[in-house]
Amino acid sequence: MTTQLFHADTDEQIAATFDVMQQLRPHLERPQYGALIRGLMASDGLRLLALADGGVVRAVATYRIMNMLYCGRLMYIDDLVADEQSRSRGYGAQLIARLKEEAKALGCTELQLVSRVTREQAHRFYFREGFGIECFHFRARVE
Repeated sequence: MTTQLFHADTDEQIAATFDVMQQLRPHLERPQYGALIRGLMASDGLRLLALADGGVVRAVATYRIMNMLYCGRLMYIDDLVADEQSRSRGYGAQLIARLKEEAKALGCTELQLVSRVTREQAHRFYFREGFGIECFHFRARVE
C-alpha cells in the first residue's frame, strides 16, 4: 500500500475528503462543505485527518481536543469513515492508530466517540480497536 495520512488543512485537501465524508453524513452538500469545515476548525478546534491511497482519499476522521470535569483531557472523534468501496483494507485501523498516537502526544487520557445504535458493522470495528461501551448518550431536540 502507498498510503499517506495527513491533516487536511488547505481548501484543496478539505475538498478532497468530501466524497468519503458524505457517505457518513449524506446531508452535507459540496458547495458548503469547505466553509463548514473551516468554520468548525476556527470555532471548535476541529481537525480533519485523511488517509489517501494512490493519491485518492479512502478514509477520513474529524476530531477535537476537549477537557471534561469527569475525565480530564480527551480526544473526541466526531466522524470516522472509510470509503464503502475500500472497506476491510485496514484504512480505519490506520486512522485509529494515528489518532491514538496524537491523543497521547497531546496529553489526552482517552479517545471517545458516539456511534448510532444501528451501525453494527462499525461497532464490531470499534470493539476490535479497543473501544468499549461505557455509557448511554442521551439526546433531546430543542425546539
